[in-house]
Amino acid sequence: MLVRSTGMPFVLLYVVLEVVAIAGLIAWIGLGWTLLVLLAGSVLGLLLARSEGARAARALATAVQRGKLAHEEATDGLLIAIGGVLLFIPGLITDVLGLALVFPPTRALARRRMVRAAERAAPGLRTARIRYGATVVDGETVPEPGSGAGPSGRPPLVTGPDGSRGPAGPGGNGGSGPVIEGEIVDGPDHRDR
Repeated sequence: MLVRSTGMPFVLLYVVLEVVAIAGLIAWIGLGWTLLVLLAGSVLGLLLARSEGARAARALATAVQRGKLAHEEATDGLLIAIGGVLLFIPGLITDVLGLALVFPPTRALARRRMVRAAERAAPGLRTARIRYGATVVDGETVPEPGSGAGPSGRPPLVTGPDGSRGPAGPGGNGGSGPVIEGEIVDGPDHRDR
């Protein structure tokens, strides 16, 4: 059975790019300064990864204790871990990529792109992130007596956030009909337990 490795071209490309980048840096600033830049980048990056990793772990623990959806904290922890691994691998390109994942402003850009890509792959993630923490009002629709509405399958009419009225659910395109009036009564918040 012949097994073909698809990762080998990427490893070869990485090695070629690293050699070209280091050769270019040596030609620009010299061998001694290049070695110093590589060493300093790795040491400073690993120290930054350590402090940012500890901060991300504290933020994740705090979010979990508060019962909050901790997607940002968990993603930050993952990106910091990847950045730390990249900083550990010798090379100029991996150091730059690792520092970009560990440094908070550039990590935030990477986090947003990563979350968007995950939400495109699984649209339910976006829905869960948006709806988490929203107020949910339990209730039921009751048809008006004599209106003819009931278990016949006709959807109730609701007022949207922009003031438009129409059938609830997908495909609701407006119209006229009854508006359900009521009040929201604050009760004990079960999420704080």
